[in-house]
Amino acid sequence: MYLVKTPAFLQGLFPNFTWRLPTEEKVIYLTFDDGPIPEVTTWVLEQLEHYNAKATFFCVGENVEKYPEVFGEITEKGHSVGNHTYNHLNGWDVENLQYFHNIRHCARLVKTGLFRPPYGRITPKQVQFVQRHYKIIMWDVLSGDFDQDISKEQCLANVTEYALPGSIVVFHDSVKAQERLYYALPRALAHFSAQGYRFKALSSGLQELEPAMKSVAGLDVQMA
Repeated sequence: MYLVKTPAFLQGLFPNFTWRLPTEEKVIYLTFDDGPIPEVTTWVLEQLEHYNAKATFFCVGENVEKYPEVFGEITEKGHSVGNHTYNHLNGWDVENLQYFHNIRHCARLVKTGLFRPPYGRITPKQVQFVQRHYKIIMWDVLSGDFDQDISKEQCLANVTEYALPGSIVVFHDSVKAQERLYYALPRALAHFSAQGYRFKALSSGLQELEPAMKSVAGLDVQMA
C-alpha cells in the first residue's frame, strides 16, 4: 500500500522533510532511486538529455561501487546525486547504529548533502541524526513504477495527473521498474515539455552542509 500523491496533512506532520519546492514556475524535479545500474540508468540519461532535462539520482552505494563509470556519467551530465544508503536499508527494520554506518559507507562514495530513506521509512531517532548532516528529500508524487501490479499506462497517469509546479516525482532506475519506466518516463517528459515545463535537479546542498559532511565522515553518533 502506498500513496501516489502525498497529502498535504502528511507533509505538514514532517515539516523538516523536503516534499516539494514551493514555486509558481513550471518546474518539476524528477528523481530516480536505487541505481546506478548500466541496464537502466544509461537509458534514463539518454531520455533526459533528449529533453535537456536535469534530475536527481538517489544512489545505492553498493551500485556506485559496482558501476563507477555509470555513476560518473550521471555527474558529468550535470545531474545531482543523493545518498540512498549503501545497501538500500529499511530504517524501520535495522538498529540505528547499523543504519548510520550504512549511510556513512555510502557517503564515502557519493558526495552530497541530500538523503532519501529507502522505502521512505526512517525512525524519529534516525531522523535526528540524519538531518544534522543532510537535507532529507521525500516526494509529493510517486510514479509507482516499482509496482508490478499496475499497468505501464497507470504509472504514466500517476505522474501526469498529479505533478504540479515544484513537485518532486519519484521514478526508479532499477530492473524491477524497467517495463513501466520505459513506457512512462519519455511520455511524461514529452507531456510536461509540451506544457512549457522545465526539469531541474535538486541542489546538492553540499556548500551549506560542508561542516556537517565532515562530521558524518567521522560518524559522530553519540545519540545512537
